Amino acid sequence: MLKRKLRFCHNLRFRLFLGLTLILVIISVLKVNQKDHFLNRRHLELTKEDPISNVNCTKIIEGDLEEIQKVQLEILSVSFKKRPRLIYAPQNFYCIHVDKKSPESFFAAVKGIVSCFDNVFISSQLESVVYASWSRVQADINCMKDLYRRSSNWKYLINLCGMDFPIKTNHEIVEKLKALKGENSLETEKMPVYKEVRWKKHHEIIDGKIKNTGIDKQLPPLSTPVFSGSAYFVVSRSFVEYVLENSKILKFIEWAKDTYSPDEYLWATIQRIPEVPGAFSSSDKYDVSDMNALARFVKWQYFEGDVSKGAPYPPCSGVHIRSVCVFGVGDLSWMLRNHHLFANKFDTDVDPFAVKCLEEPTIWNIYYLEGIINGLPLAKLFCFKA
Repeated sequence: MLKRKLRFCHNLRFRLFLGLTLILVIISVLKVNQKDHFLNRRHLELTKEDPISNVNCTKIIEGDLEEIQKVQLEILSVSFKKRPRLIYAPQNFYCIHVDKKSPESFFAAVKGIVSCFDNVFISSQLESVVYASWSRVQADINCMKDLYRRSSNWKYLINLCGMDFPIKTNHEIVEKLKALKGENSLETEKMPVYKEVRWKKHHEIIDGKIKNTGIDKQLPPLSTPVFSGSAYFVVSRSFVEYVLENSKILKFIEWAKDTYSPDEYLWATIQRIPEVPGAFSSSDKYDVSDMNALARFVKWQYFEGDVSKGAPYPPCSGVHIRSVCVFGVGDLSWMLRNHHLFANKFDTDVDPFAVKCLEEPTIWNIYYLEGIINGLPLAKLFCFKA
């Protein structure tokens, strides 16, 4: 029976590609003081003709312009094999949400991967996700419920998407989570006036897109203001419990369901409600920008510029998608000096070297705490481990 299972996991590598970027992976961190777990790198074996093997990642991480320019030339002149990504530890739990619109063959392949692990599972309730609609938040909440019911031992929950990648070692992540001492870390700032239309007007999904109907909504059922933030967070189990069970929060969640991009204000607002575990005061003094939160390093096109003249970060060396930088190797040196746990976005179709150098063991002495499943050959690895 075990041999058949191993063979099945091995065969999966031929059935699934980077389509797993459609998956939202929600990670609950369990026993953060456990020993580090080394990332097995057999899946990173390269053919001799693969130009990635000729890249000097040490020079790239140090910001060597000549090596960075050499890599950028390689990207333009050759084609690459797609490379998988992985972070995994057996002491954590992993909830995967698959978009309900995904092909049956894709869903079957994900189920095959999940069957290889005792601590990885597909969300018990799947959503048909529409960009910037409530369905995006509901996918998070569905996994929150599953993780909360599955075990009472985990301490922190981190939500990720398939274009995230860790920029901290296992030891660094563990230490940062322990240093929070039960508090949360997420972006939460004063709401810009131009974003208020997102939650002051009723929105509906029309022809597969979320649209403003022009109808005014009632004010939110809160005594605190609405704050601006991000879809991504690092929150405690106590925070999750409060979100799932408190009647005041549940009313706010229900109110938010017909708004635009609720993931970019819901968590930020909940974090400023006084009685919420780990909450901050609603005073402007307690605002937290994305650069100060731990969860995610992101470069926005309209903030890029000359750091010496006050820009929060230098220009993107990759490309922009919806004003977000898809990182190139030239972004790594500056990025790794920041305190964030993960960075977004990476895409091997844009720059495979950026991912390769973050995986490089001579740079990191890689030990990882949590996991993203974003490519297939790894499933075989873990079934053998089992």
